[in-house]
Amino acid sequence: MGEDAPAKGWSLGVAGKLWFQVLAAMLVGSALGWLKPDLGAAMKPLGDGFIALVRMMIAPVIFCTVVHGVAGMNDMRRVGRVALKAIIYFEVVTTLALVFALLGVNLWRPGAGAQLSLHASDAGMAAAYAQSGHQGAGDYLLHLIPTSFAGAFVQPDVLPLLLVSVLFAAGLVLTGEPARPVVDLIGALSKVVFRIVGLIMWAAPLGAFGAMAFTVGRFGVSSLASLGSLIAEFYLVCALFTLVVFGLIARAVGVSLWRFLGHIREELLLTAATTSSETVLPQLMAKLRALGCDESVVGLVVPTGYSFNLDGTCLYLATACIFLAQATGTPLGLPQQLGLMAVLLLTSKGAAGVAGAAFVVLAATLSSTGAVPVASVALVLGVHRLLAEALTFVNVVGNALATVVVARWEKAVDLPTLQARVGLKTYRGA
Repeated sequence: MGEDAPAKGWSLGVAGKLWFQVLAAMLVGSALGWLKPDLGAAMKPLGDGFIALVRMMIAPVIFCTVVHGVAGMNDMRRVGRVALKAIIYFEVVTTLALVFALLGVNLWRPGAGAQLSLHASDAGMAAAYAQSGHQGAGDYLLHLIPTSFAGAFVQPDVLPLLLVSVLFAAGLVLTGEPARPVVDLIGALSKVVFRIVGLIMWAAPLGAFGAMAFTVGRFGVSSLASLGSLIAEFYLVCALFTLVVFGLIARAVGVSLWRFLGHIREELLLTAATTSSETVLPQLMAKLRALGCDESVVGLVVPTGYSFNLDGTCLYLATACIFLAQATGTPLGLPQQLGLMAVLLLTSKGAAGVAGAAFVVLAATLSSTGAVPVASVALVLGVHRLLAEALTFVNVVGNALATVVVARWEKAVDLPTLQARVGLKTYRGA
């Protein structure tokens, strides 16, 4: 599922591909937002409607994939091993992202000499964002437990749903042969769910059009003019992180980064248009399974990564924190920046499932550390959506690549399929 059908002719083949339709819709939406800003901003319901349709399917996709994959694995010790390997990988790469961002923002210094001013209402608005992001360790752990079994399917965070799915799968494994009909039923239901996702994806160009028209119409020109240096620096950092860090990781597991990005190009375009990585979660899981990754690994790593492997969000948080320190004239030495990085390693995972989580975590982090005036977060609010286009792109690539890494680590991937579709031409690894 999600693979392009062979083209019979260049024009018919390319025009019929989802990535081309989404790209064309993004260009038309951008043009509309630029030429008719008010009309472009009015297209917002199209993007929001598409996002809502996909979010509607996230719960059944995760539940079916995790339950069927884990139950089929029939080894709960292996489940724990996969989860542990994924968490170790997540922590290493997100730490690299924070270091990478700190290097970039200190070398470029986009906030140095910035002539930016705060309005009177900024302090109150920033305080509201900061308060919504505060969450202690105990509260965060309790948040992982849904109020009811059915409640896990309606919460915005995927971790409670993942917990319920793993527990349900464990129950099936422990029940043994009498539970086999339930496992088969969930496997059949999974096929139906992904068919529904396929139908929803027909609306992807319309959603991309509405989202891009709104973004450009509402934020485009004025935001670029006032904070262009920050936007340019952040996009460059995201691009370099993808090419250097993800490129080296991909090469280490025998994957061509360019071919890999091409395999998930529809998902990346949709992510850039909607600034929401959730819109591609179901289709991304299908694409990774099509690469030969084991269903159980895909089902565990991707949903967990959506909360713990936010590489793009880490790039954003570190960049924004130091930018605001520069813009407000707040001195932050290397020890203070390293301390801030340690805090960000925790807070970047503390608001998973919160709408606009990156901005909320930014405000909460500044509020808790006191290193930078919390009211200053309002300075980047106007360009947050533009920055989110890059950070969500990195998040999606990072989670997709993490799944391949863990699958290779666990020897839970069909190597011939992986090599045929995205492998390096010269790779001979086992």
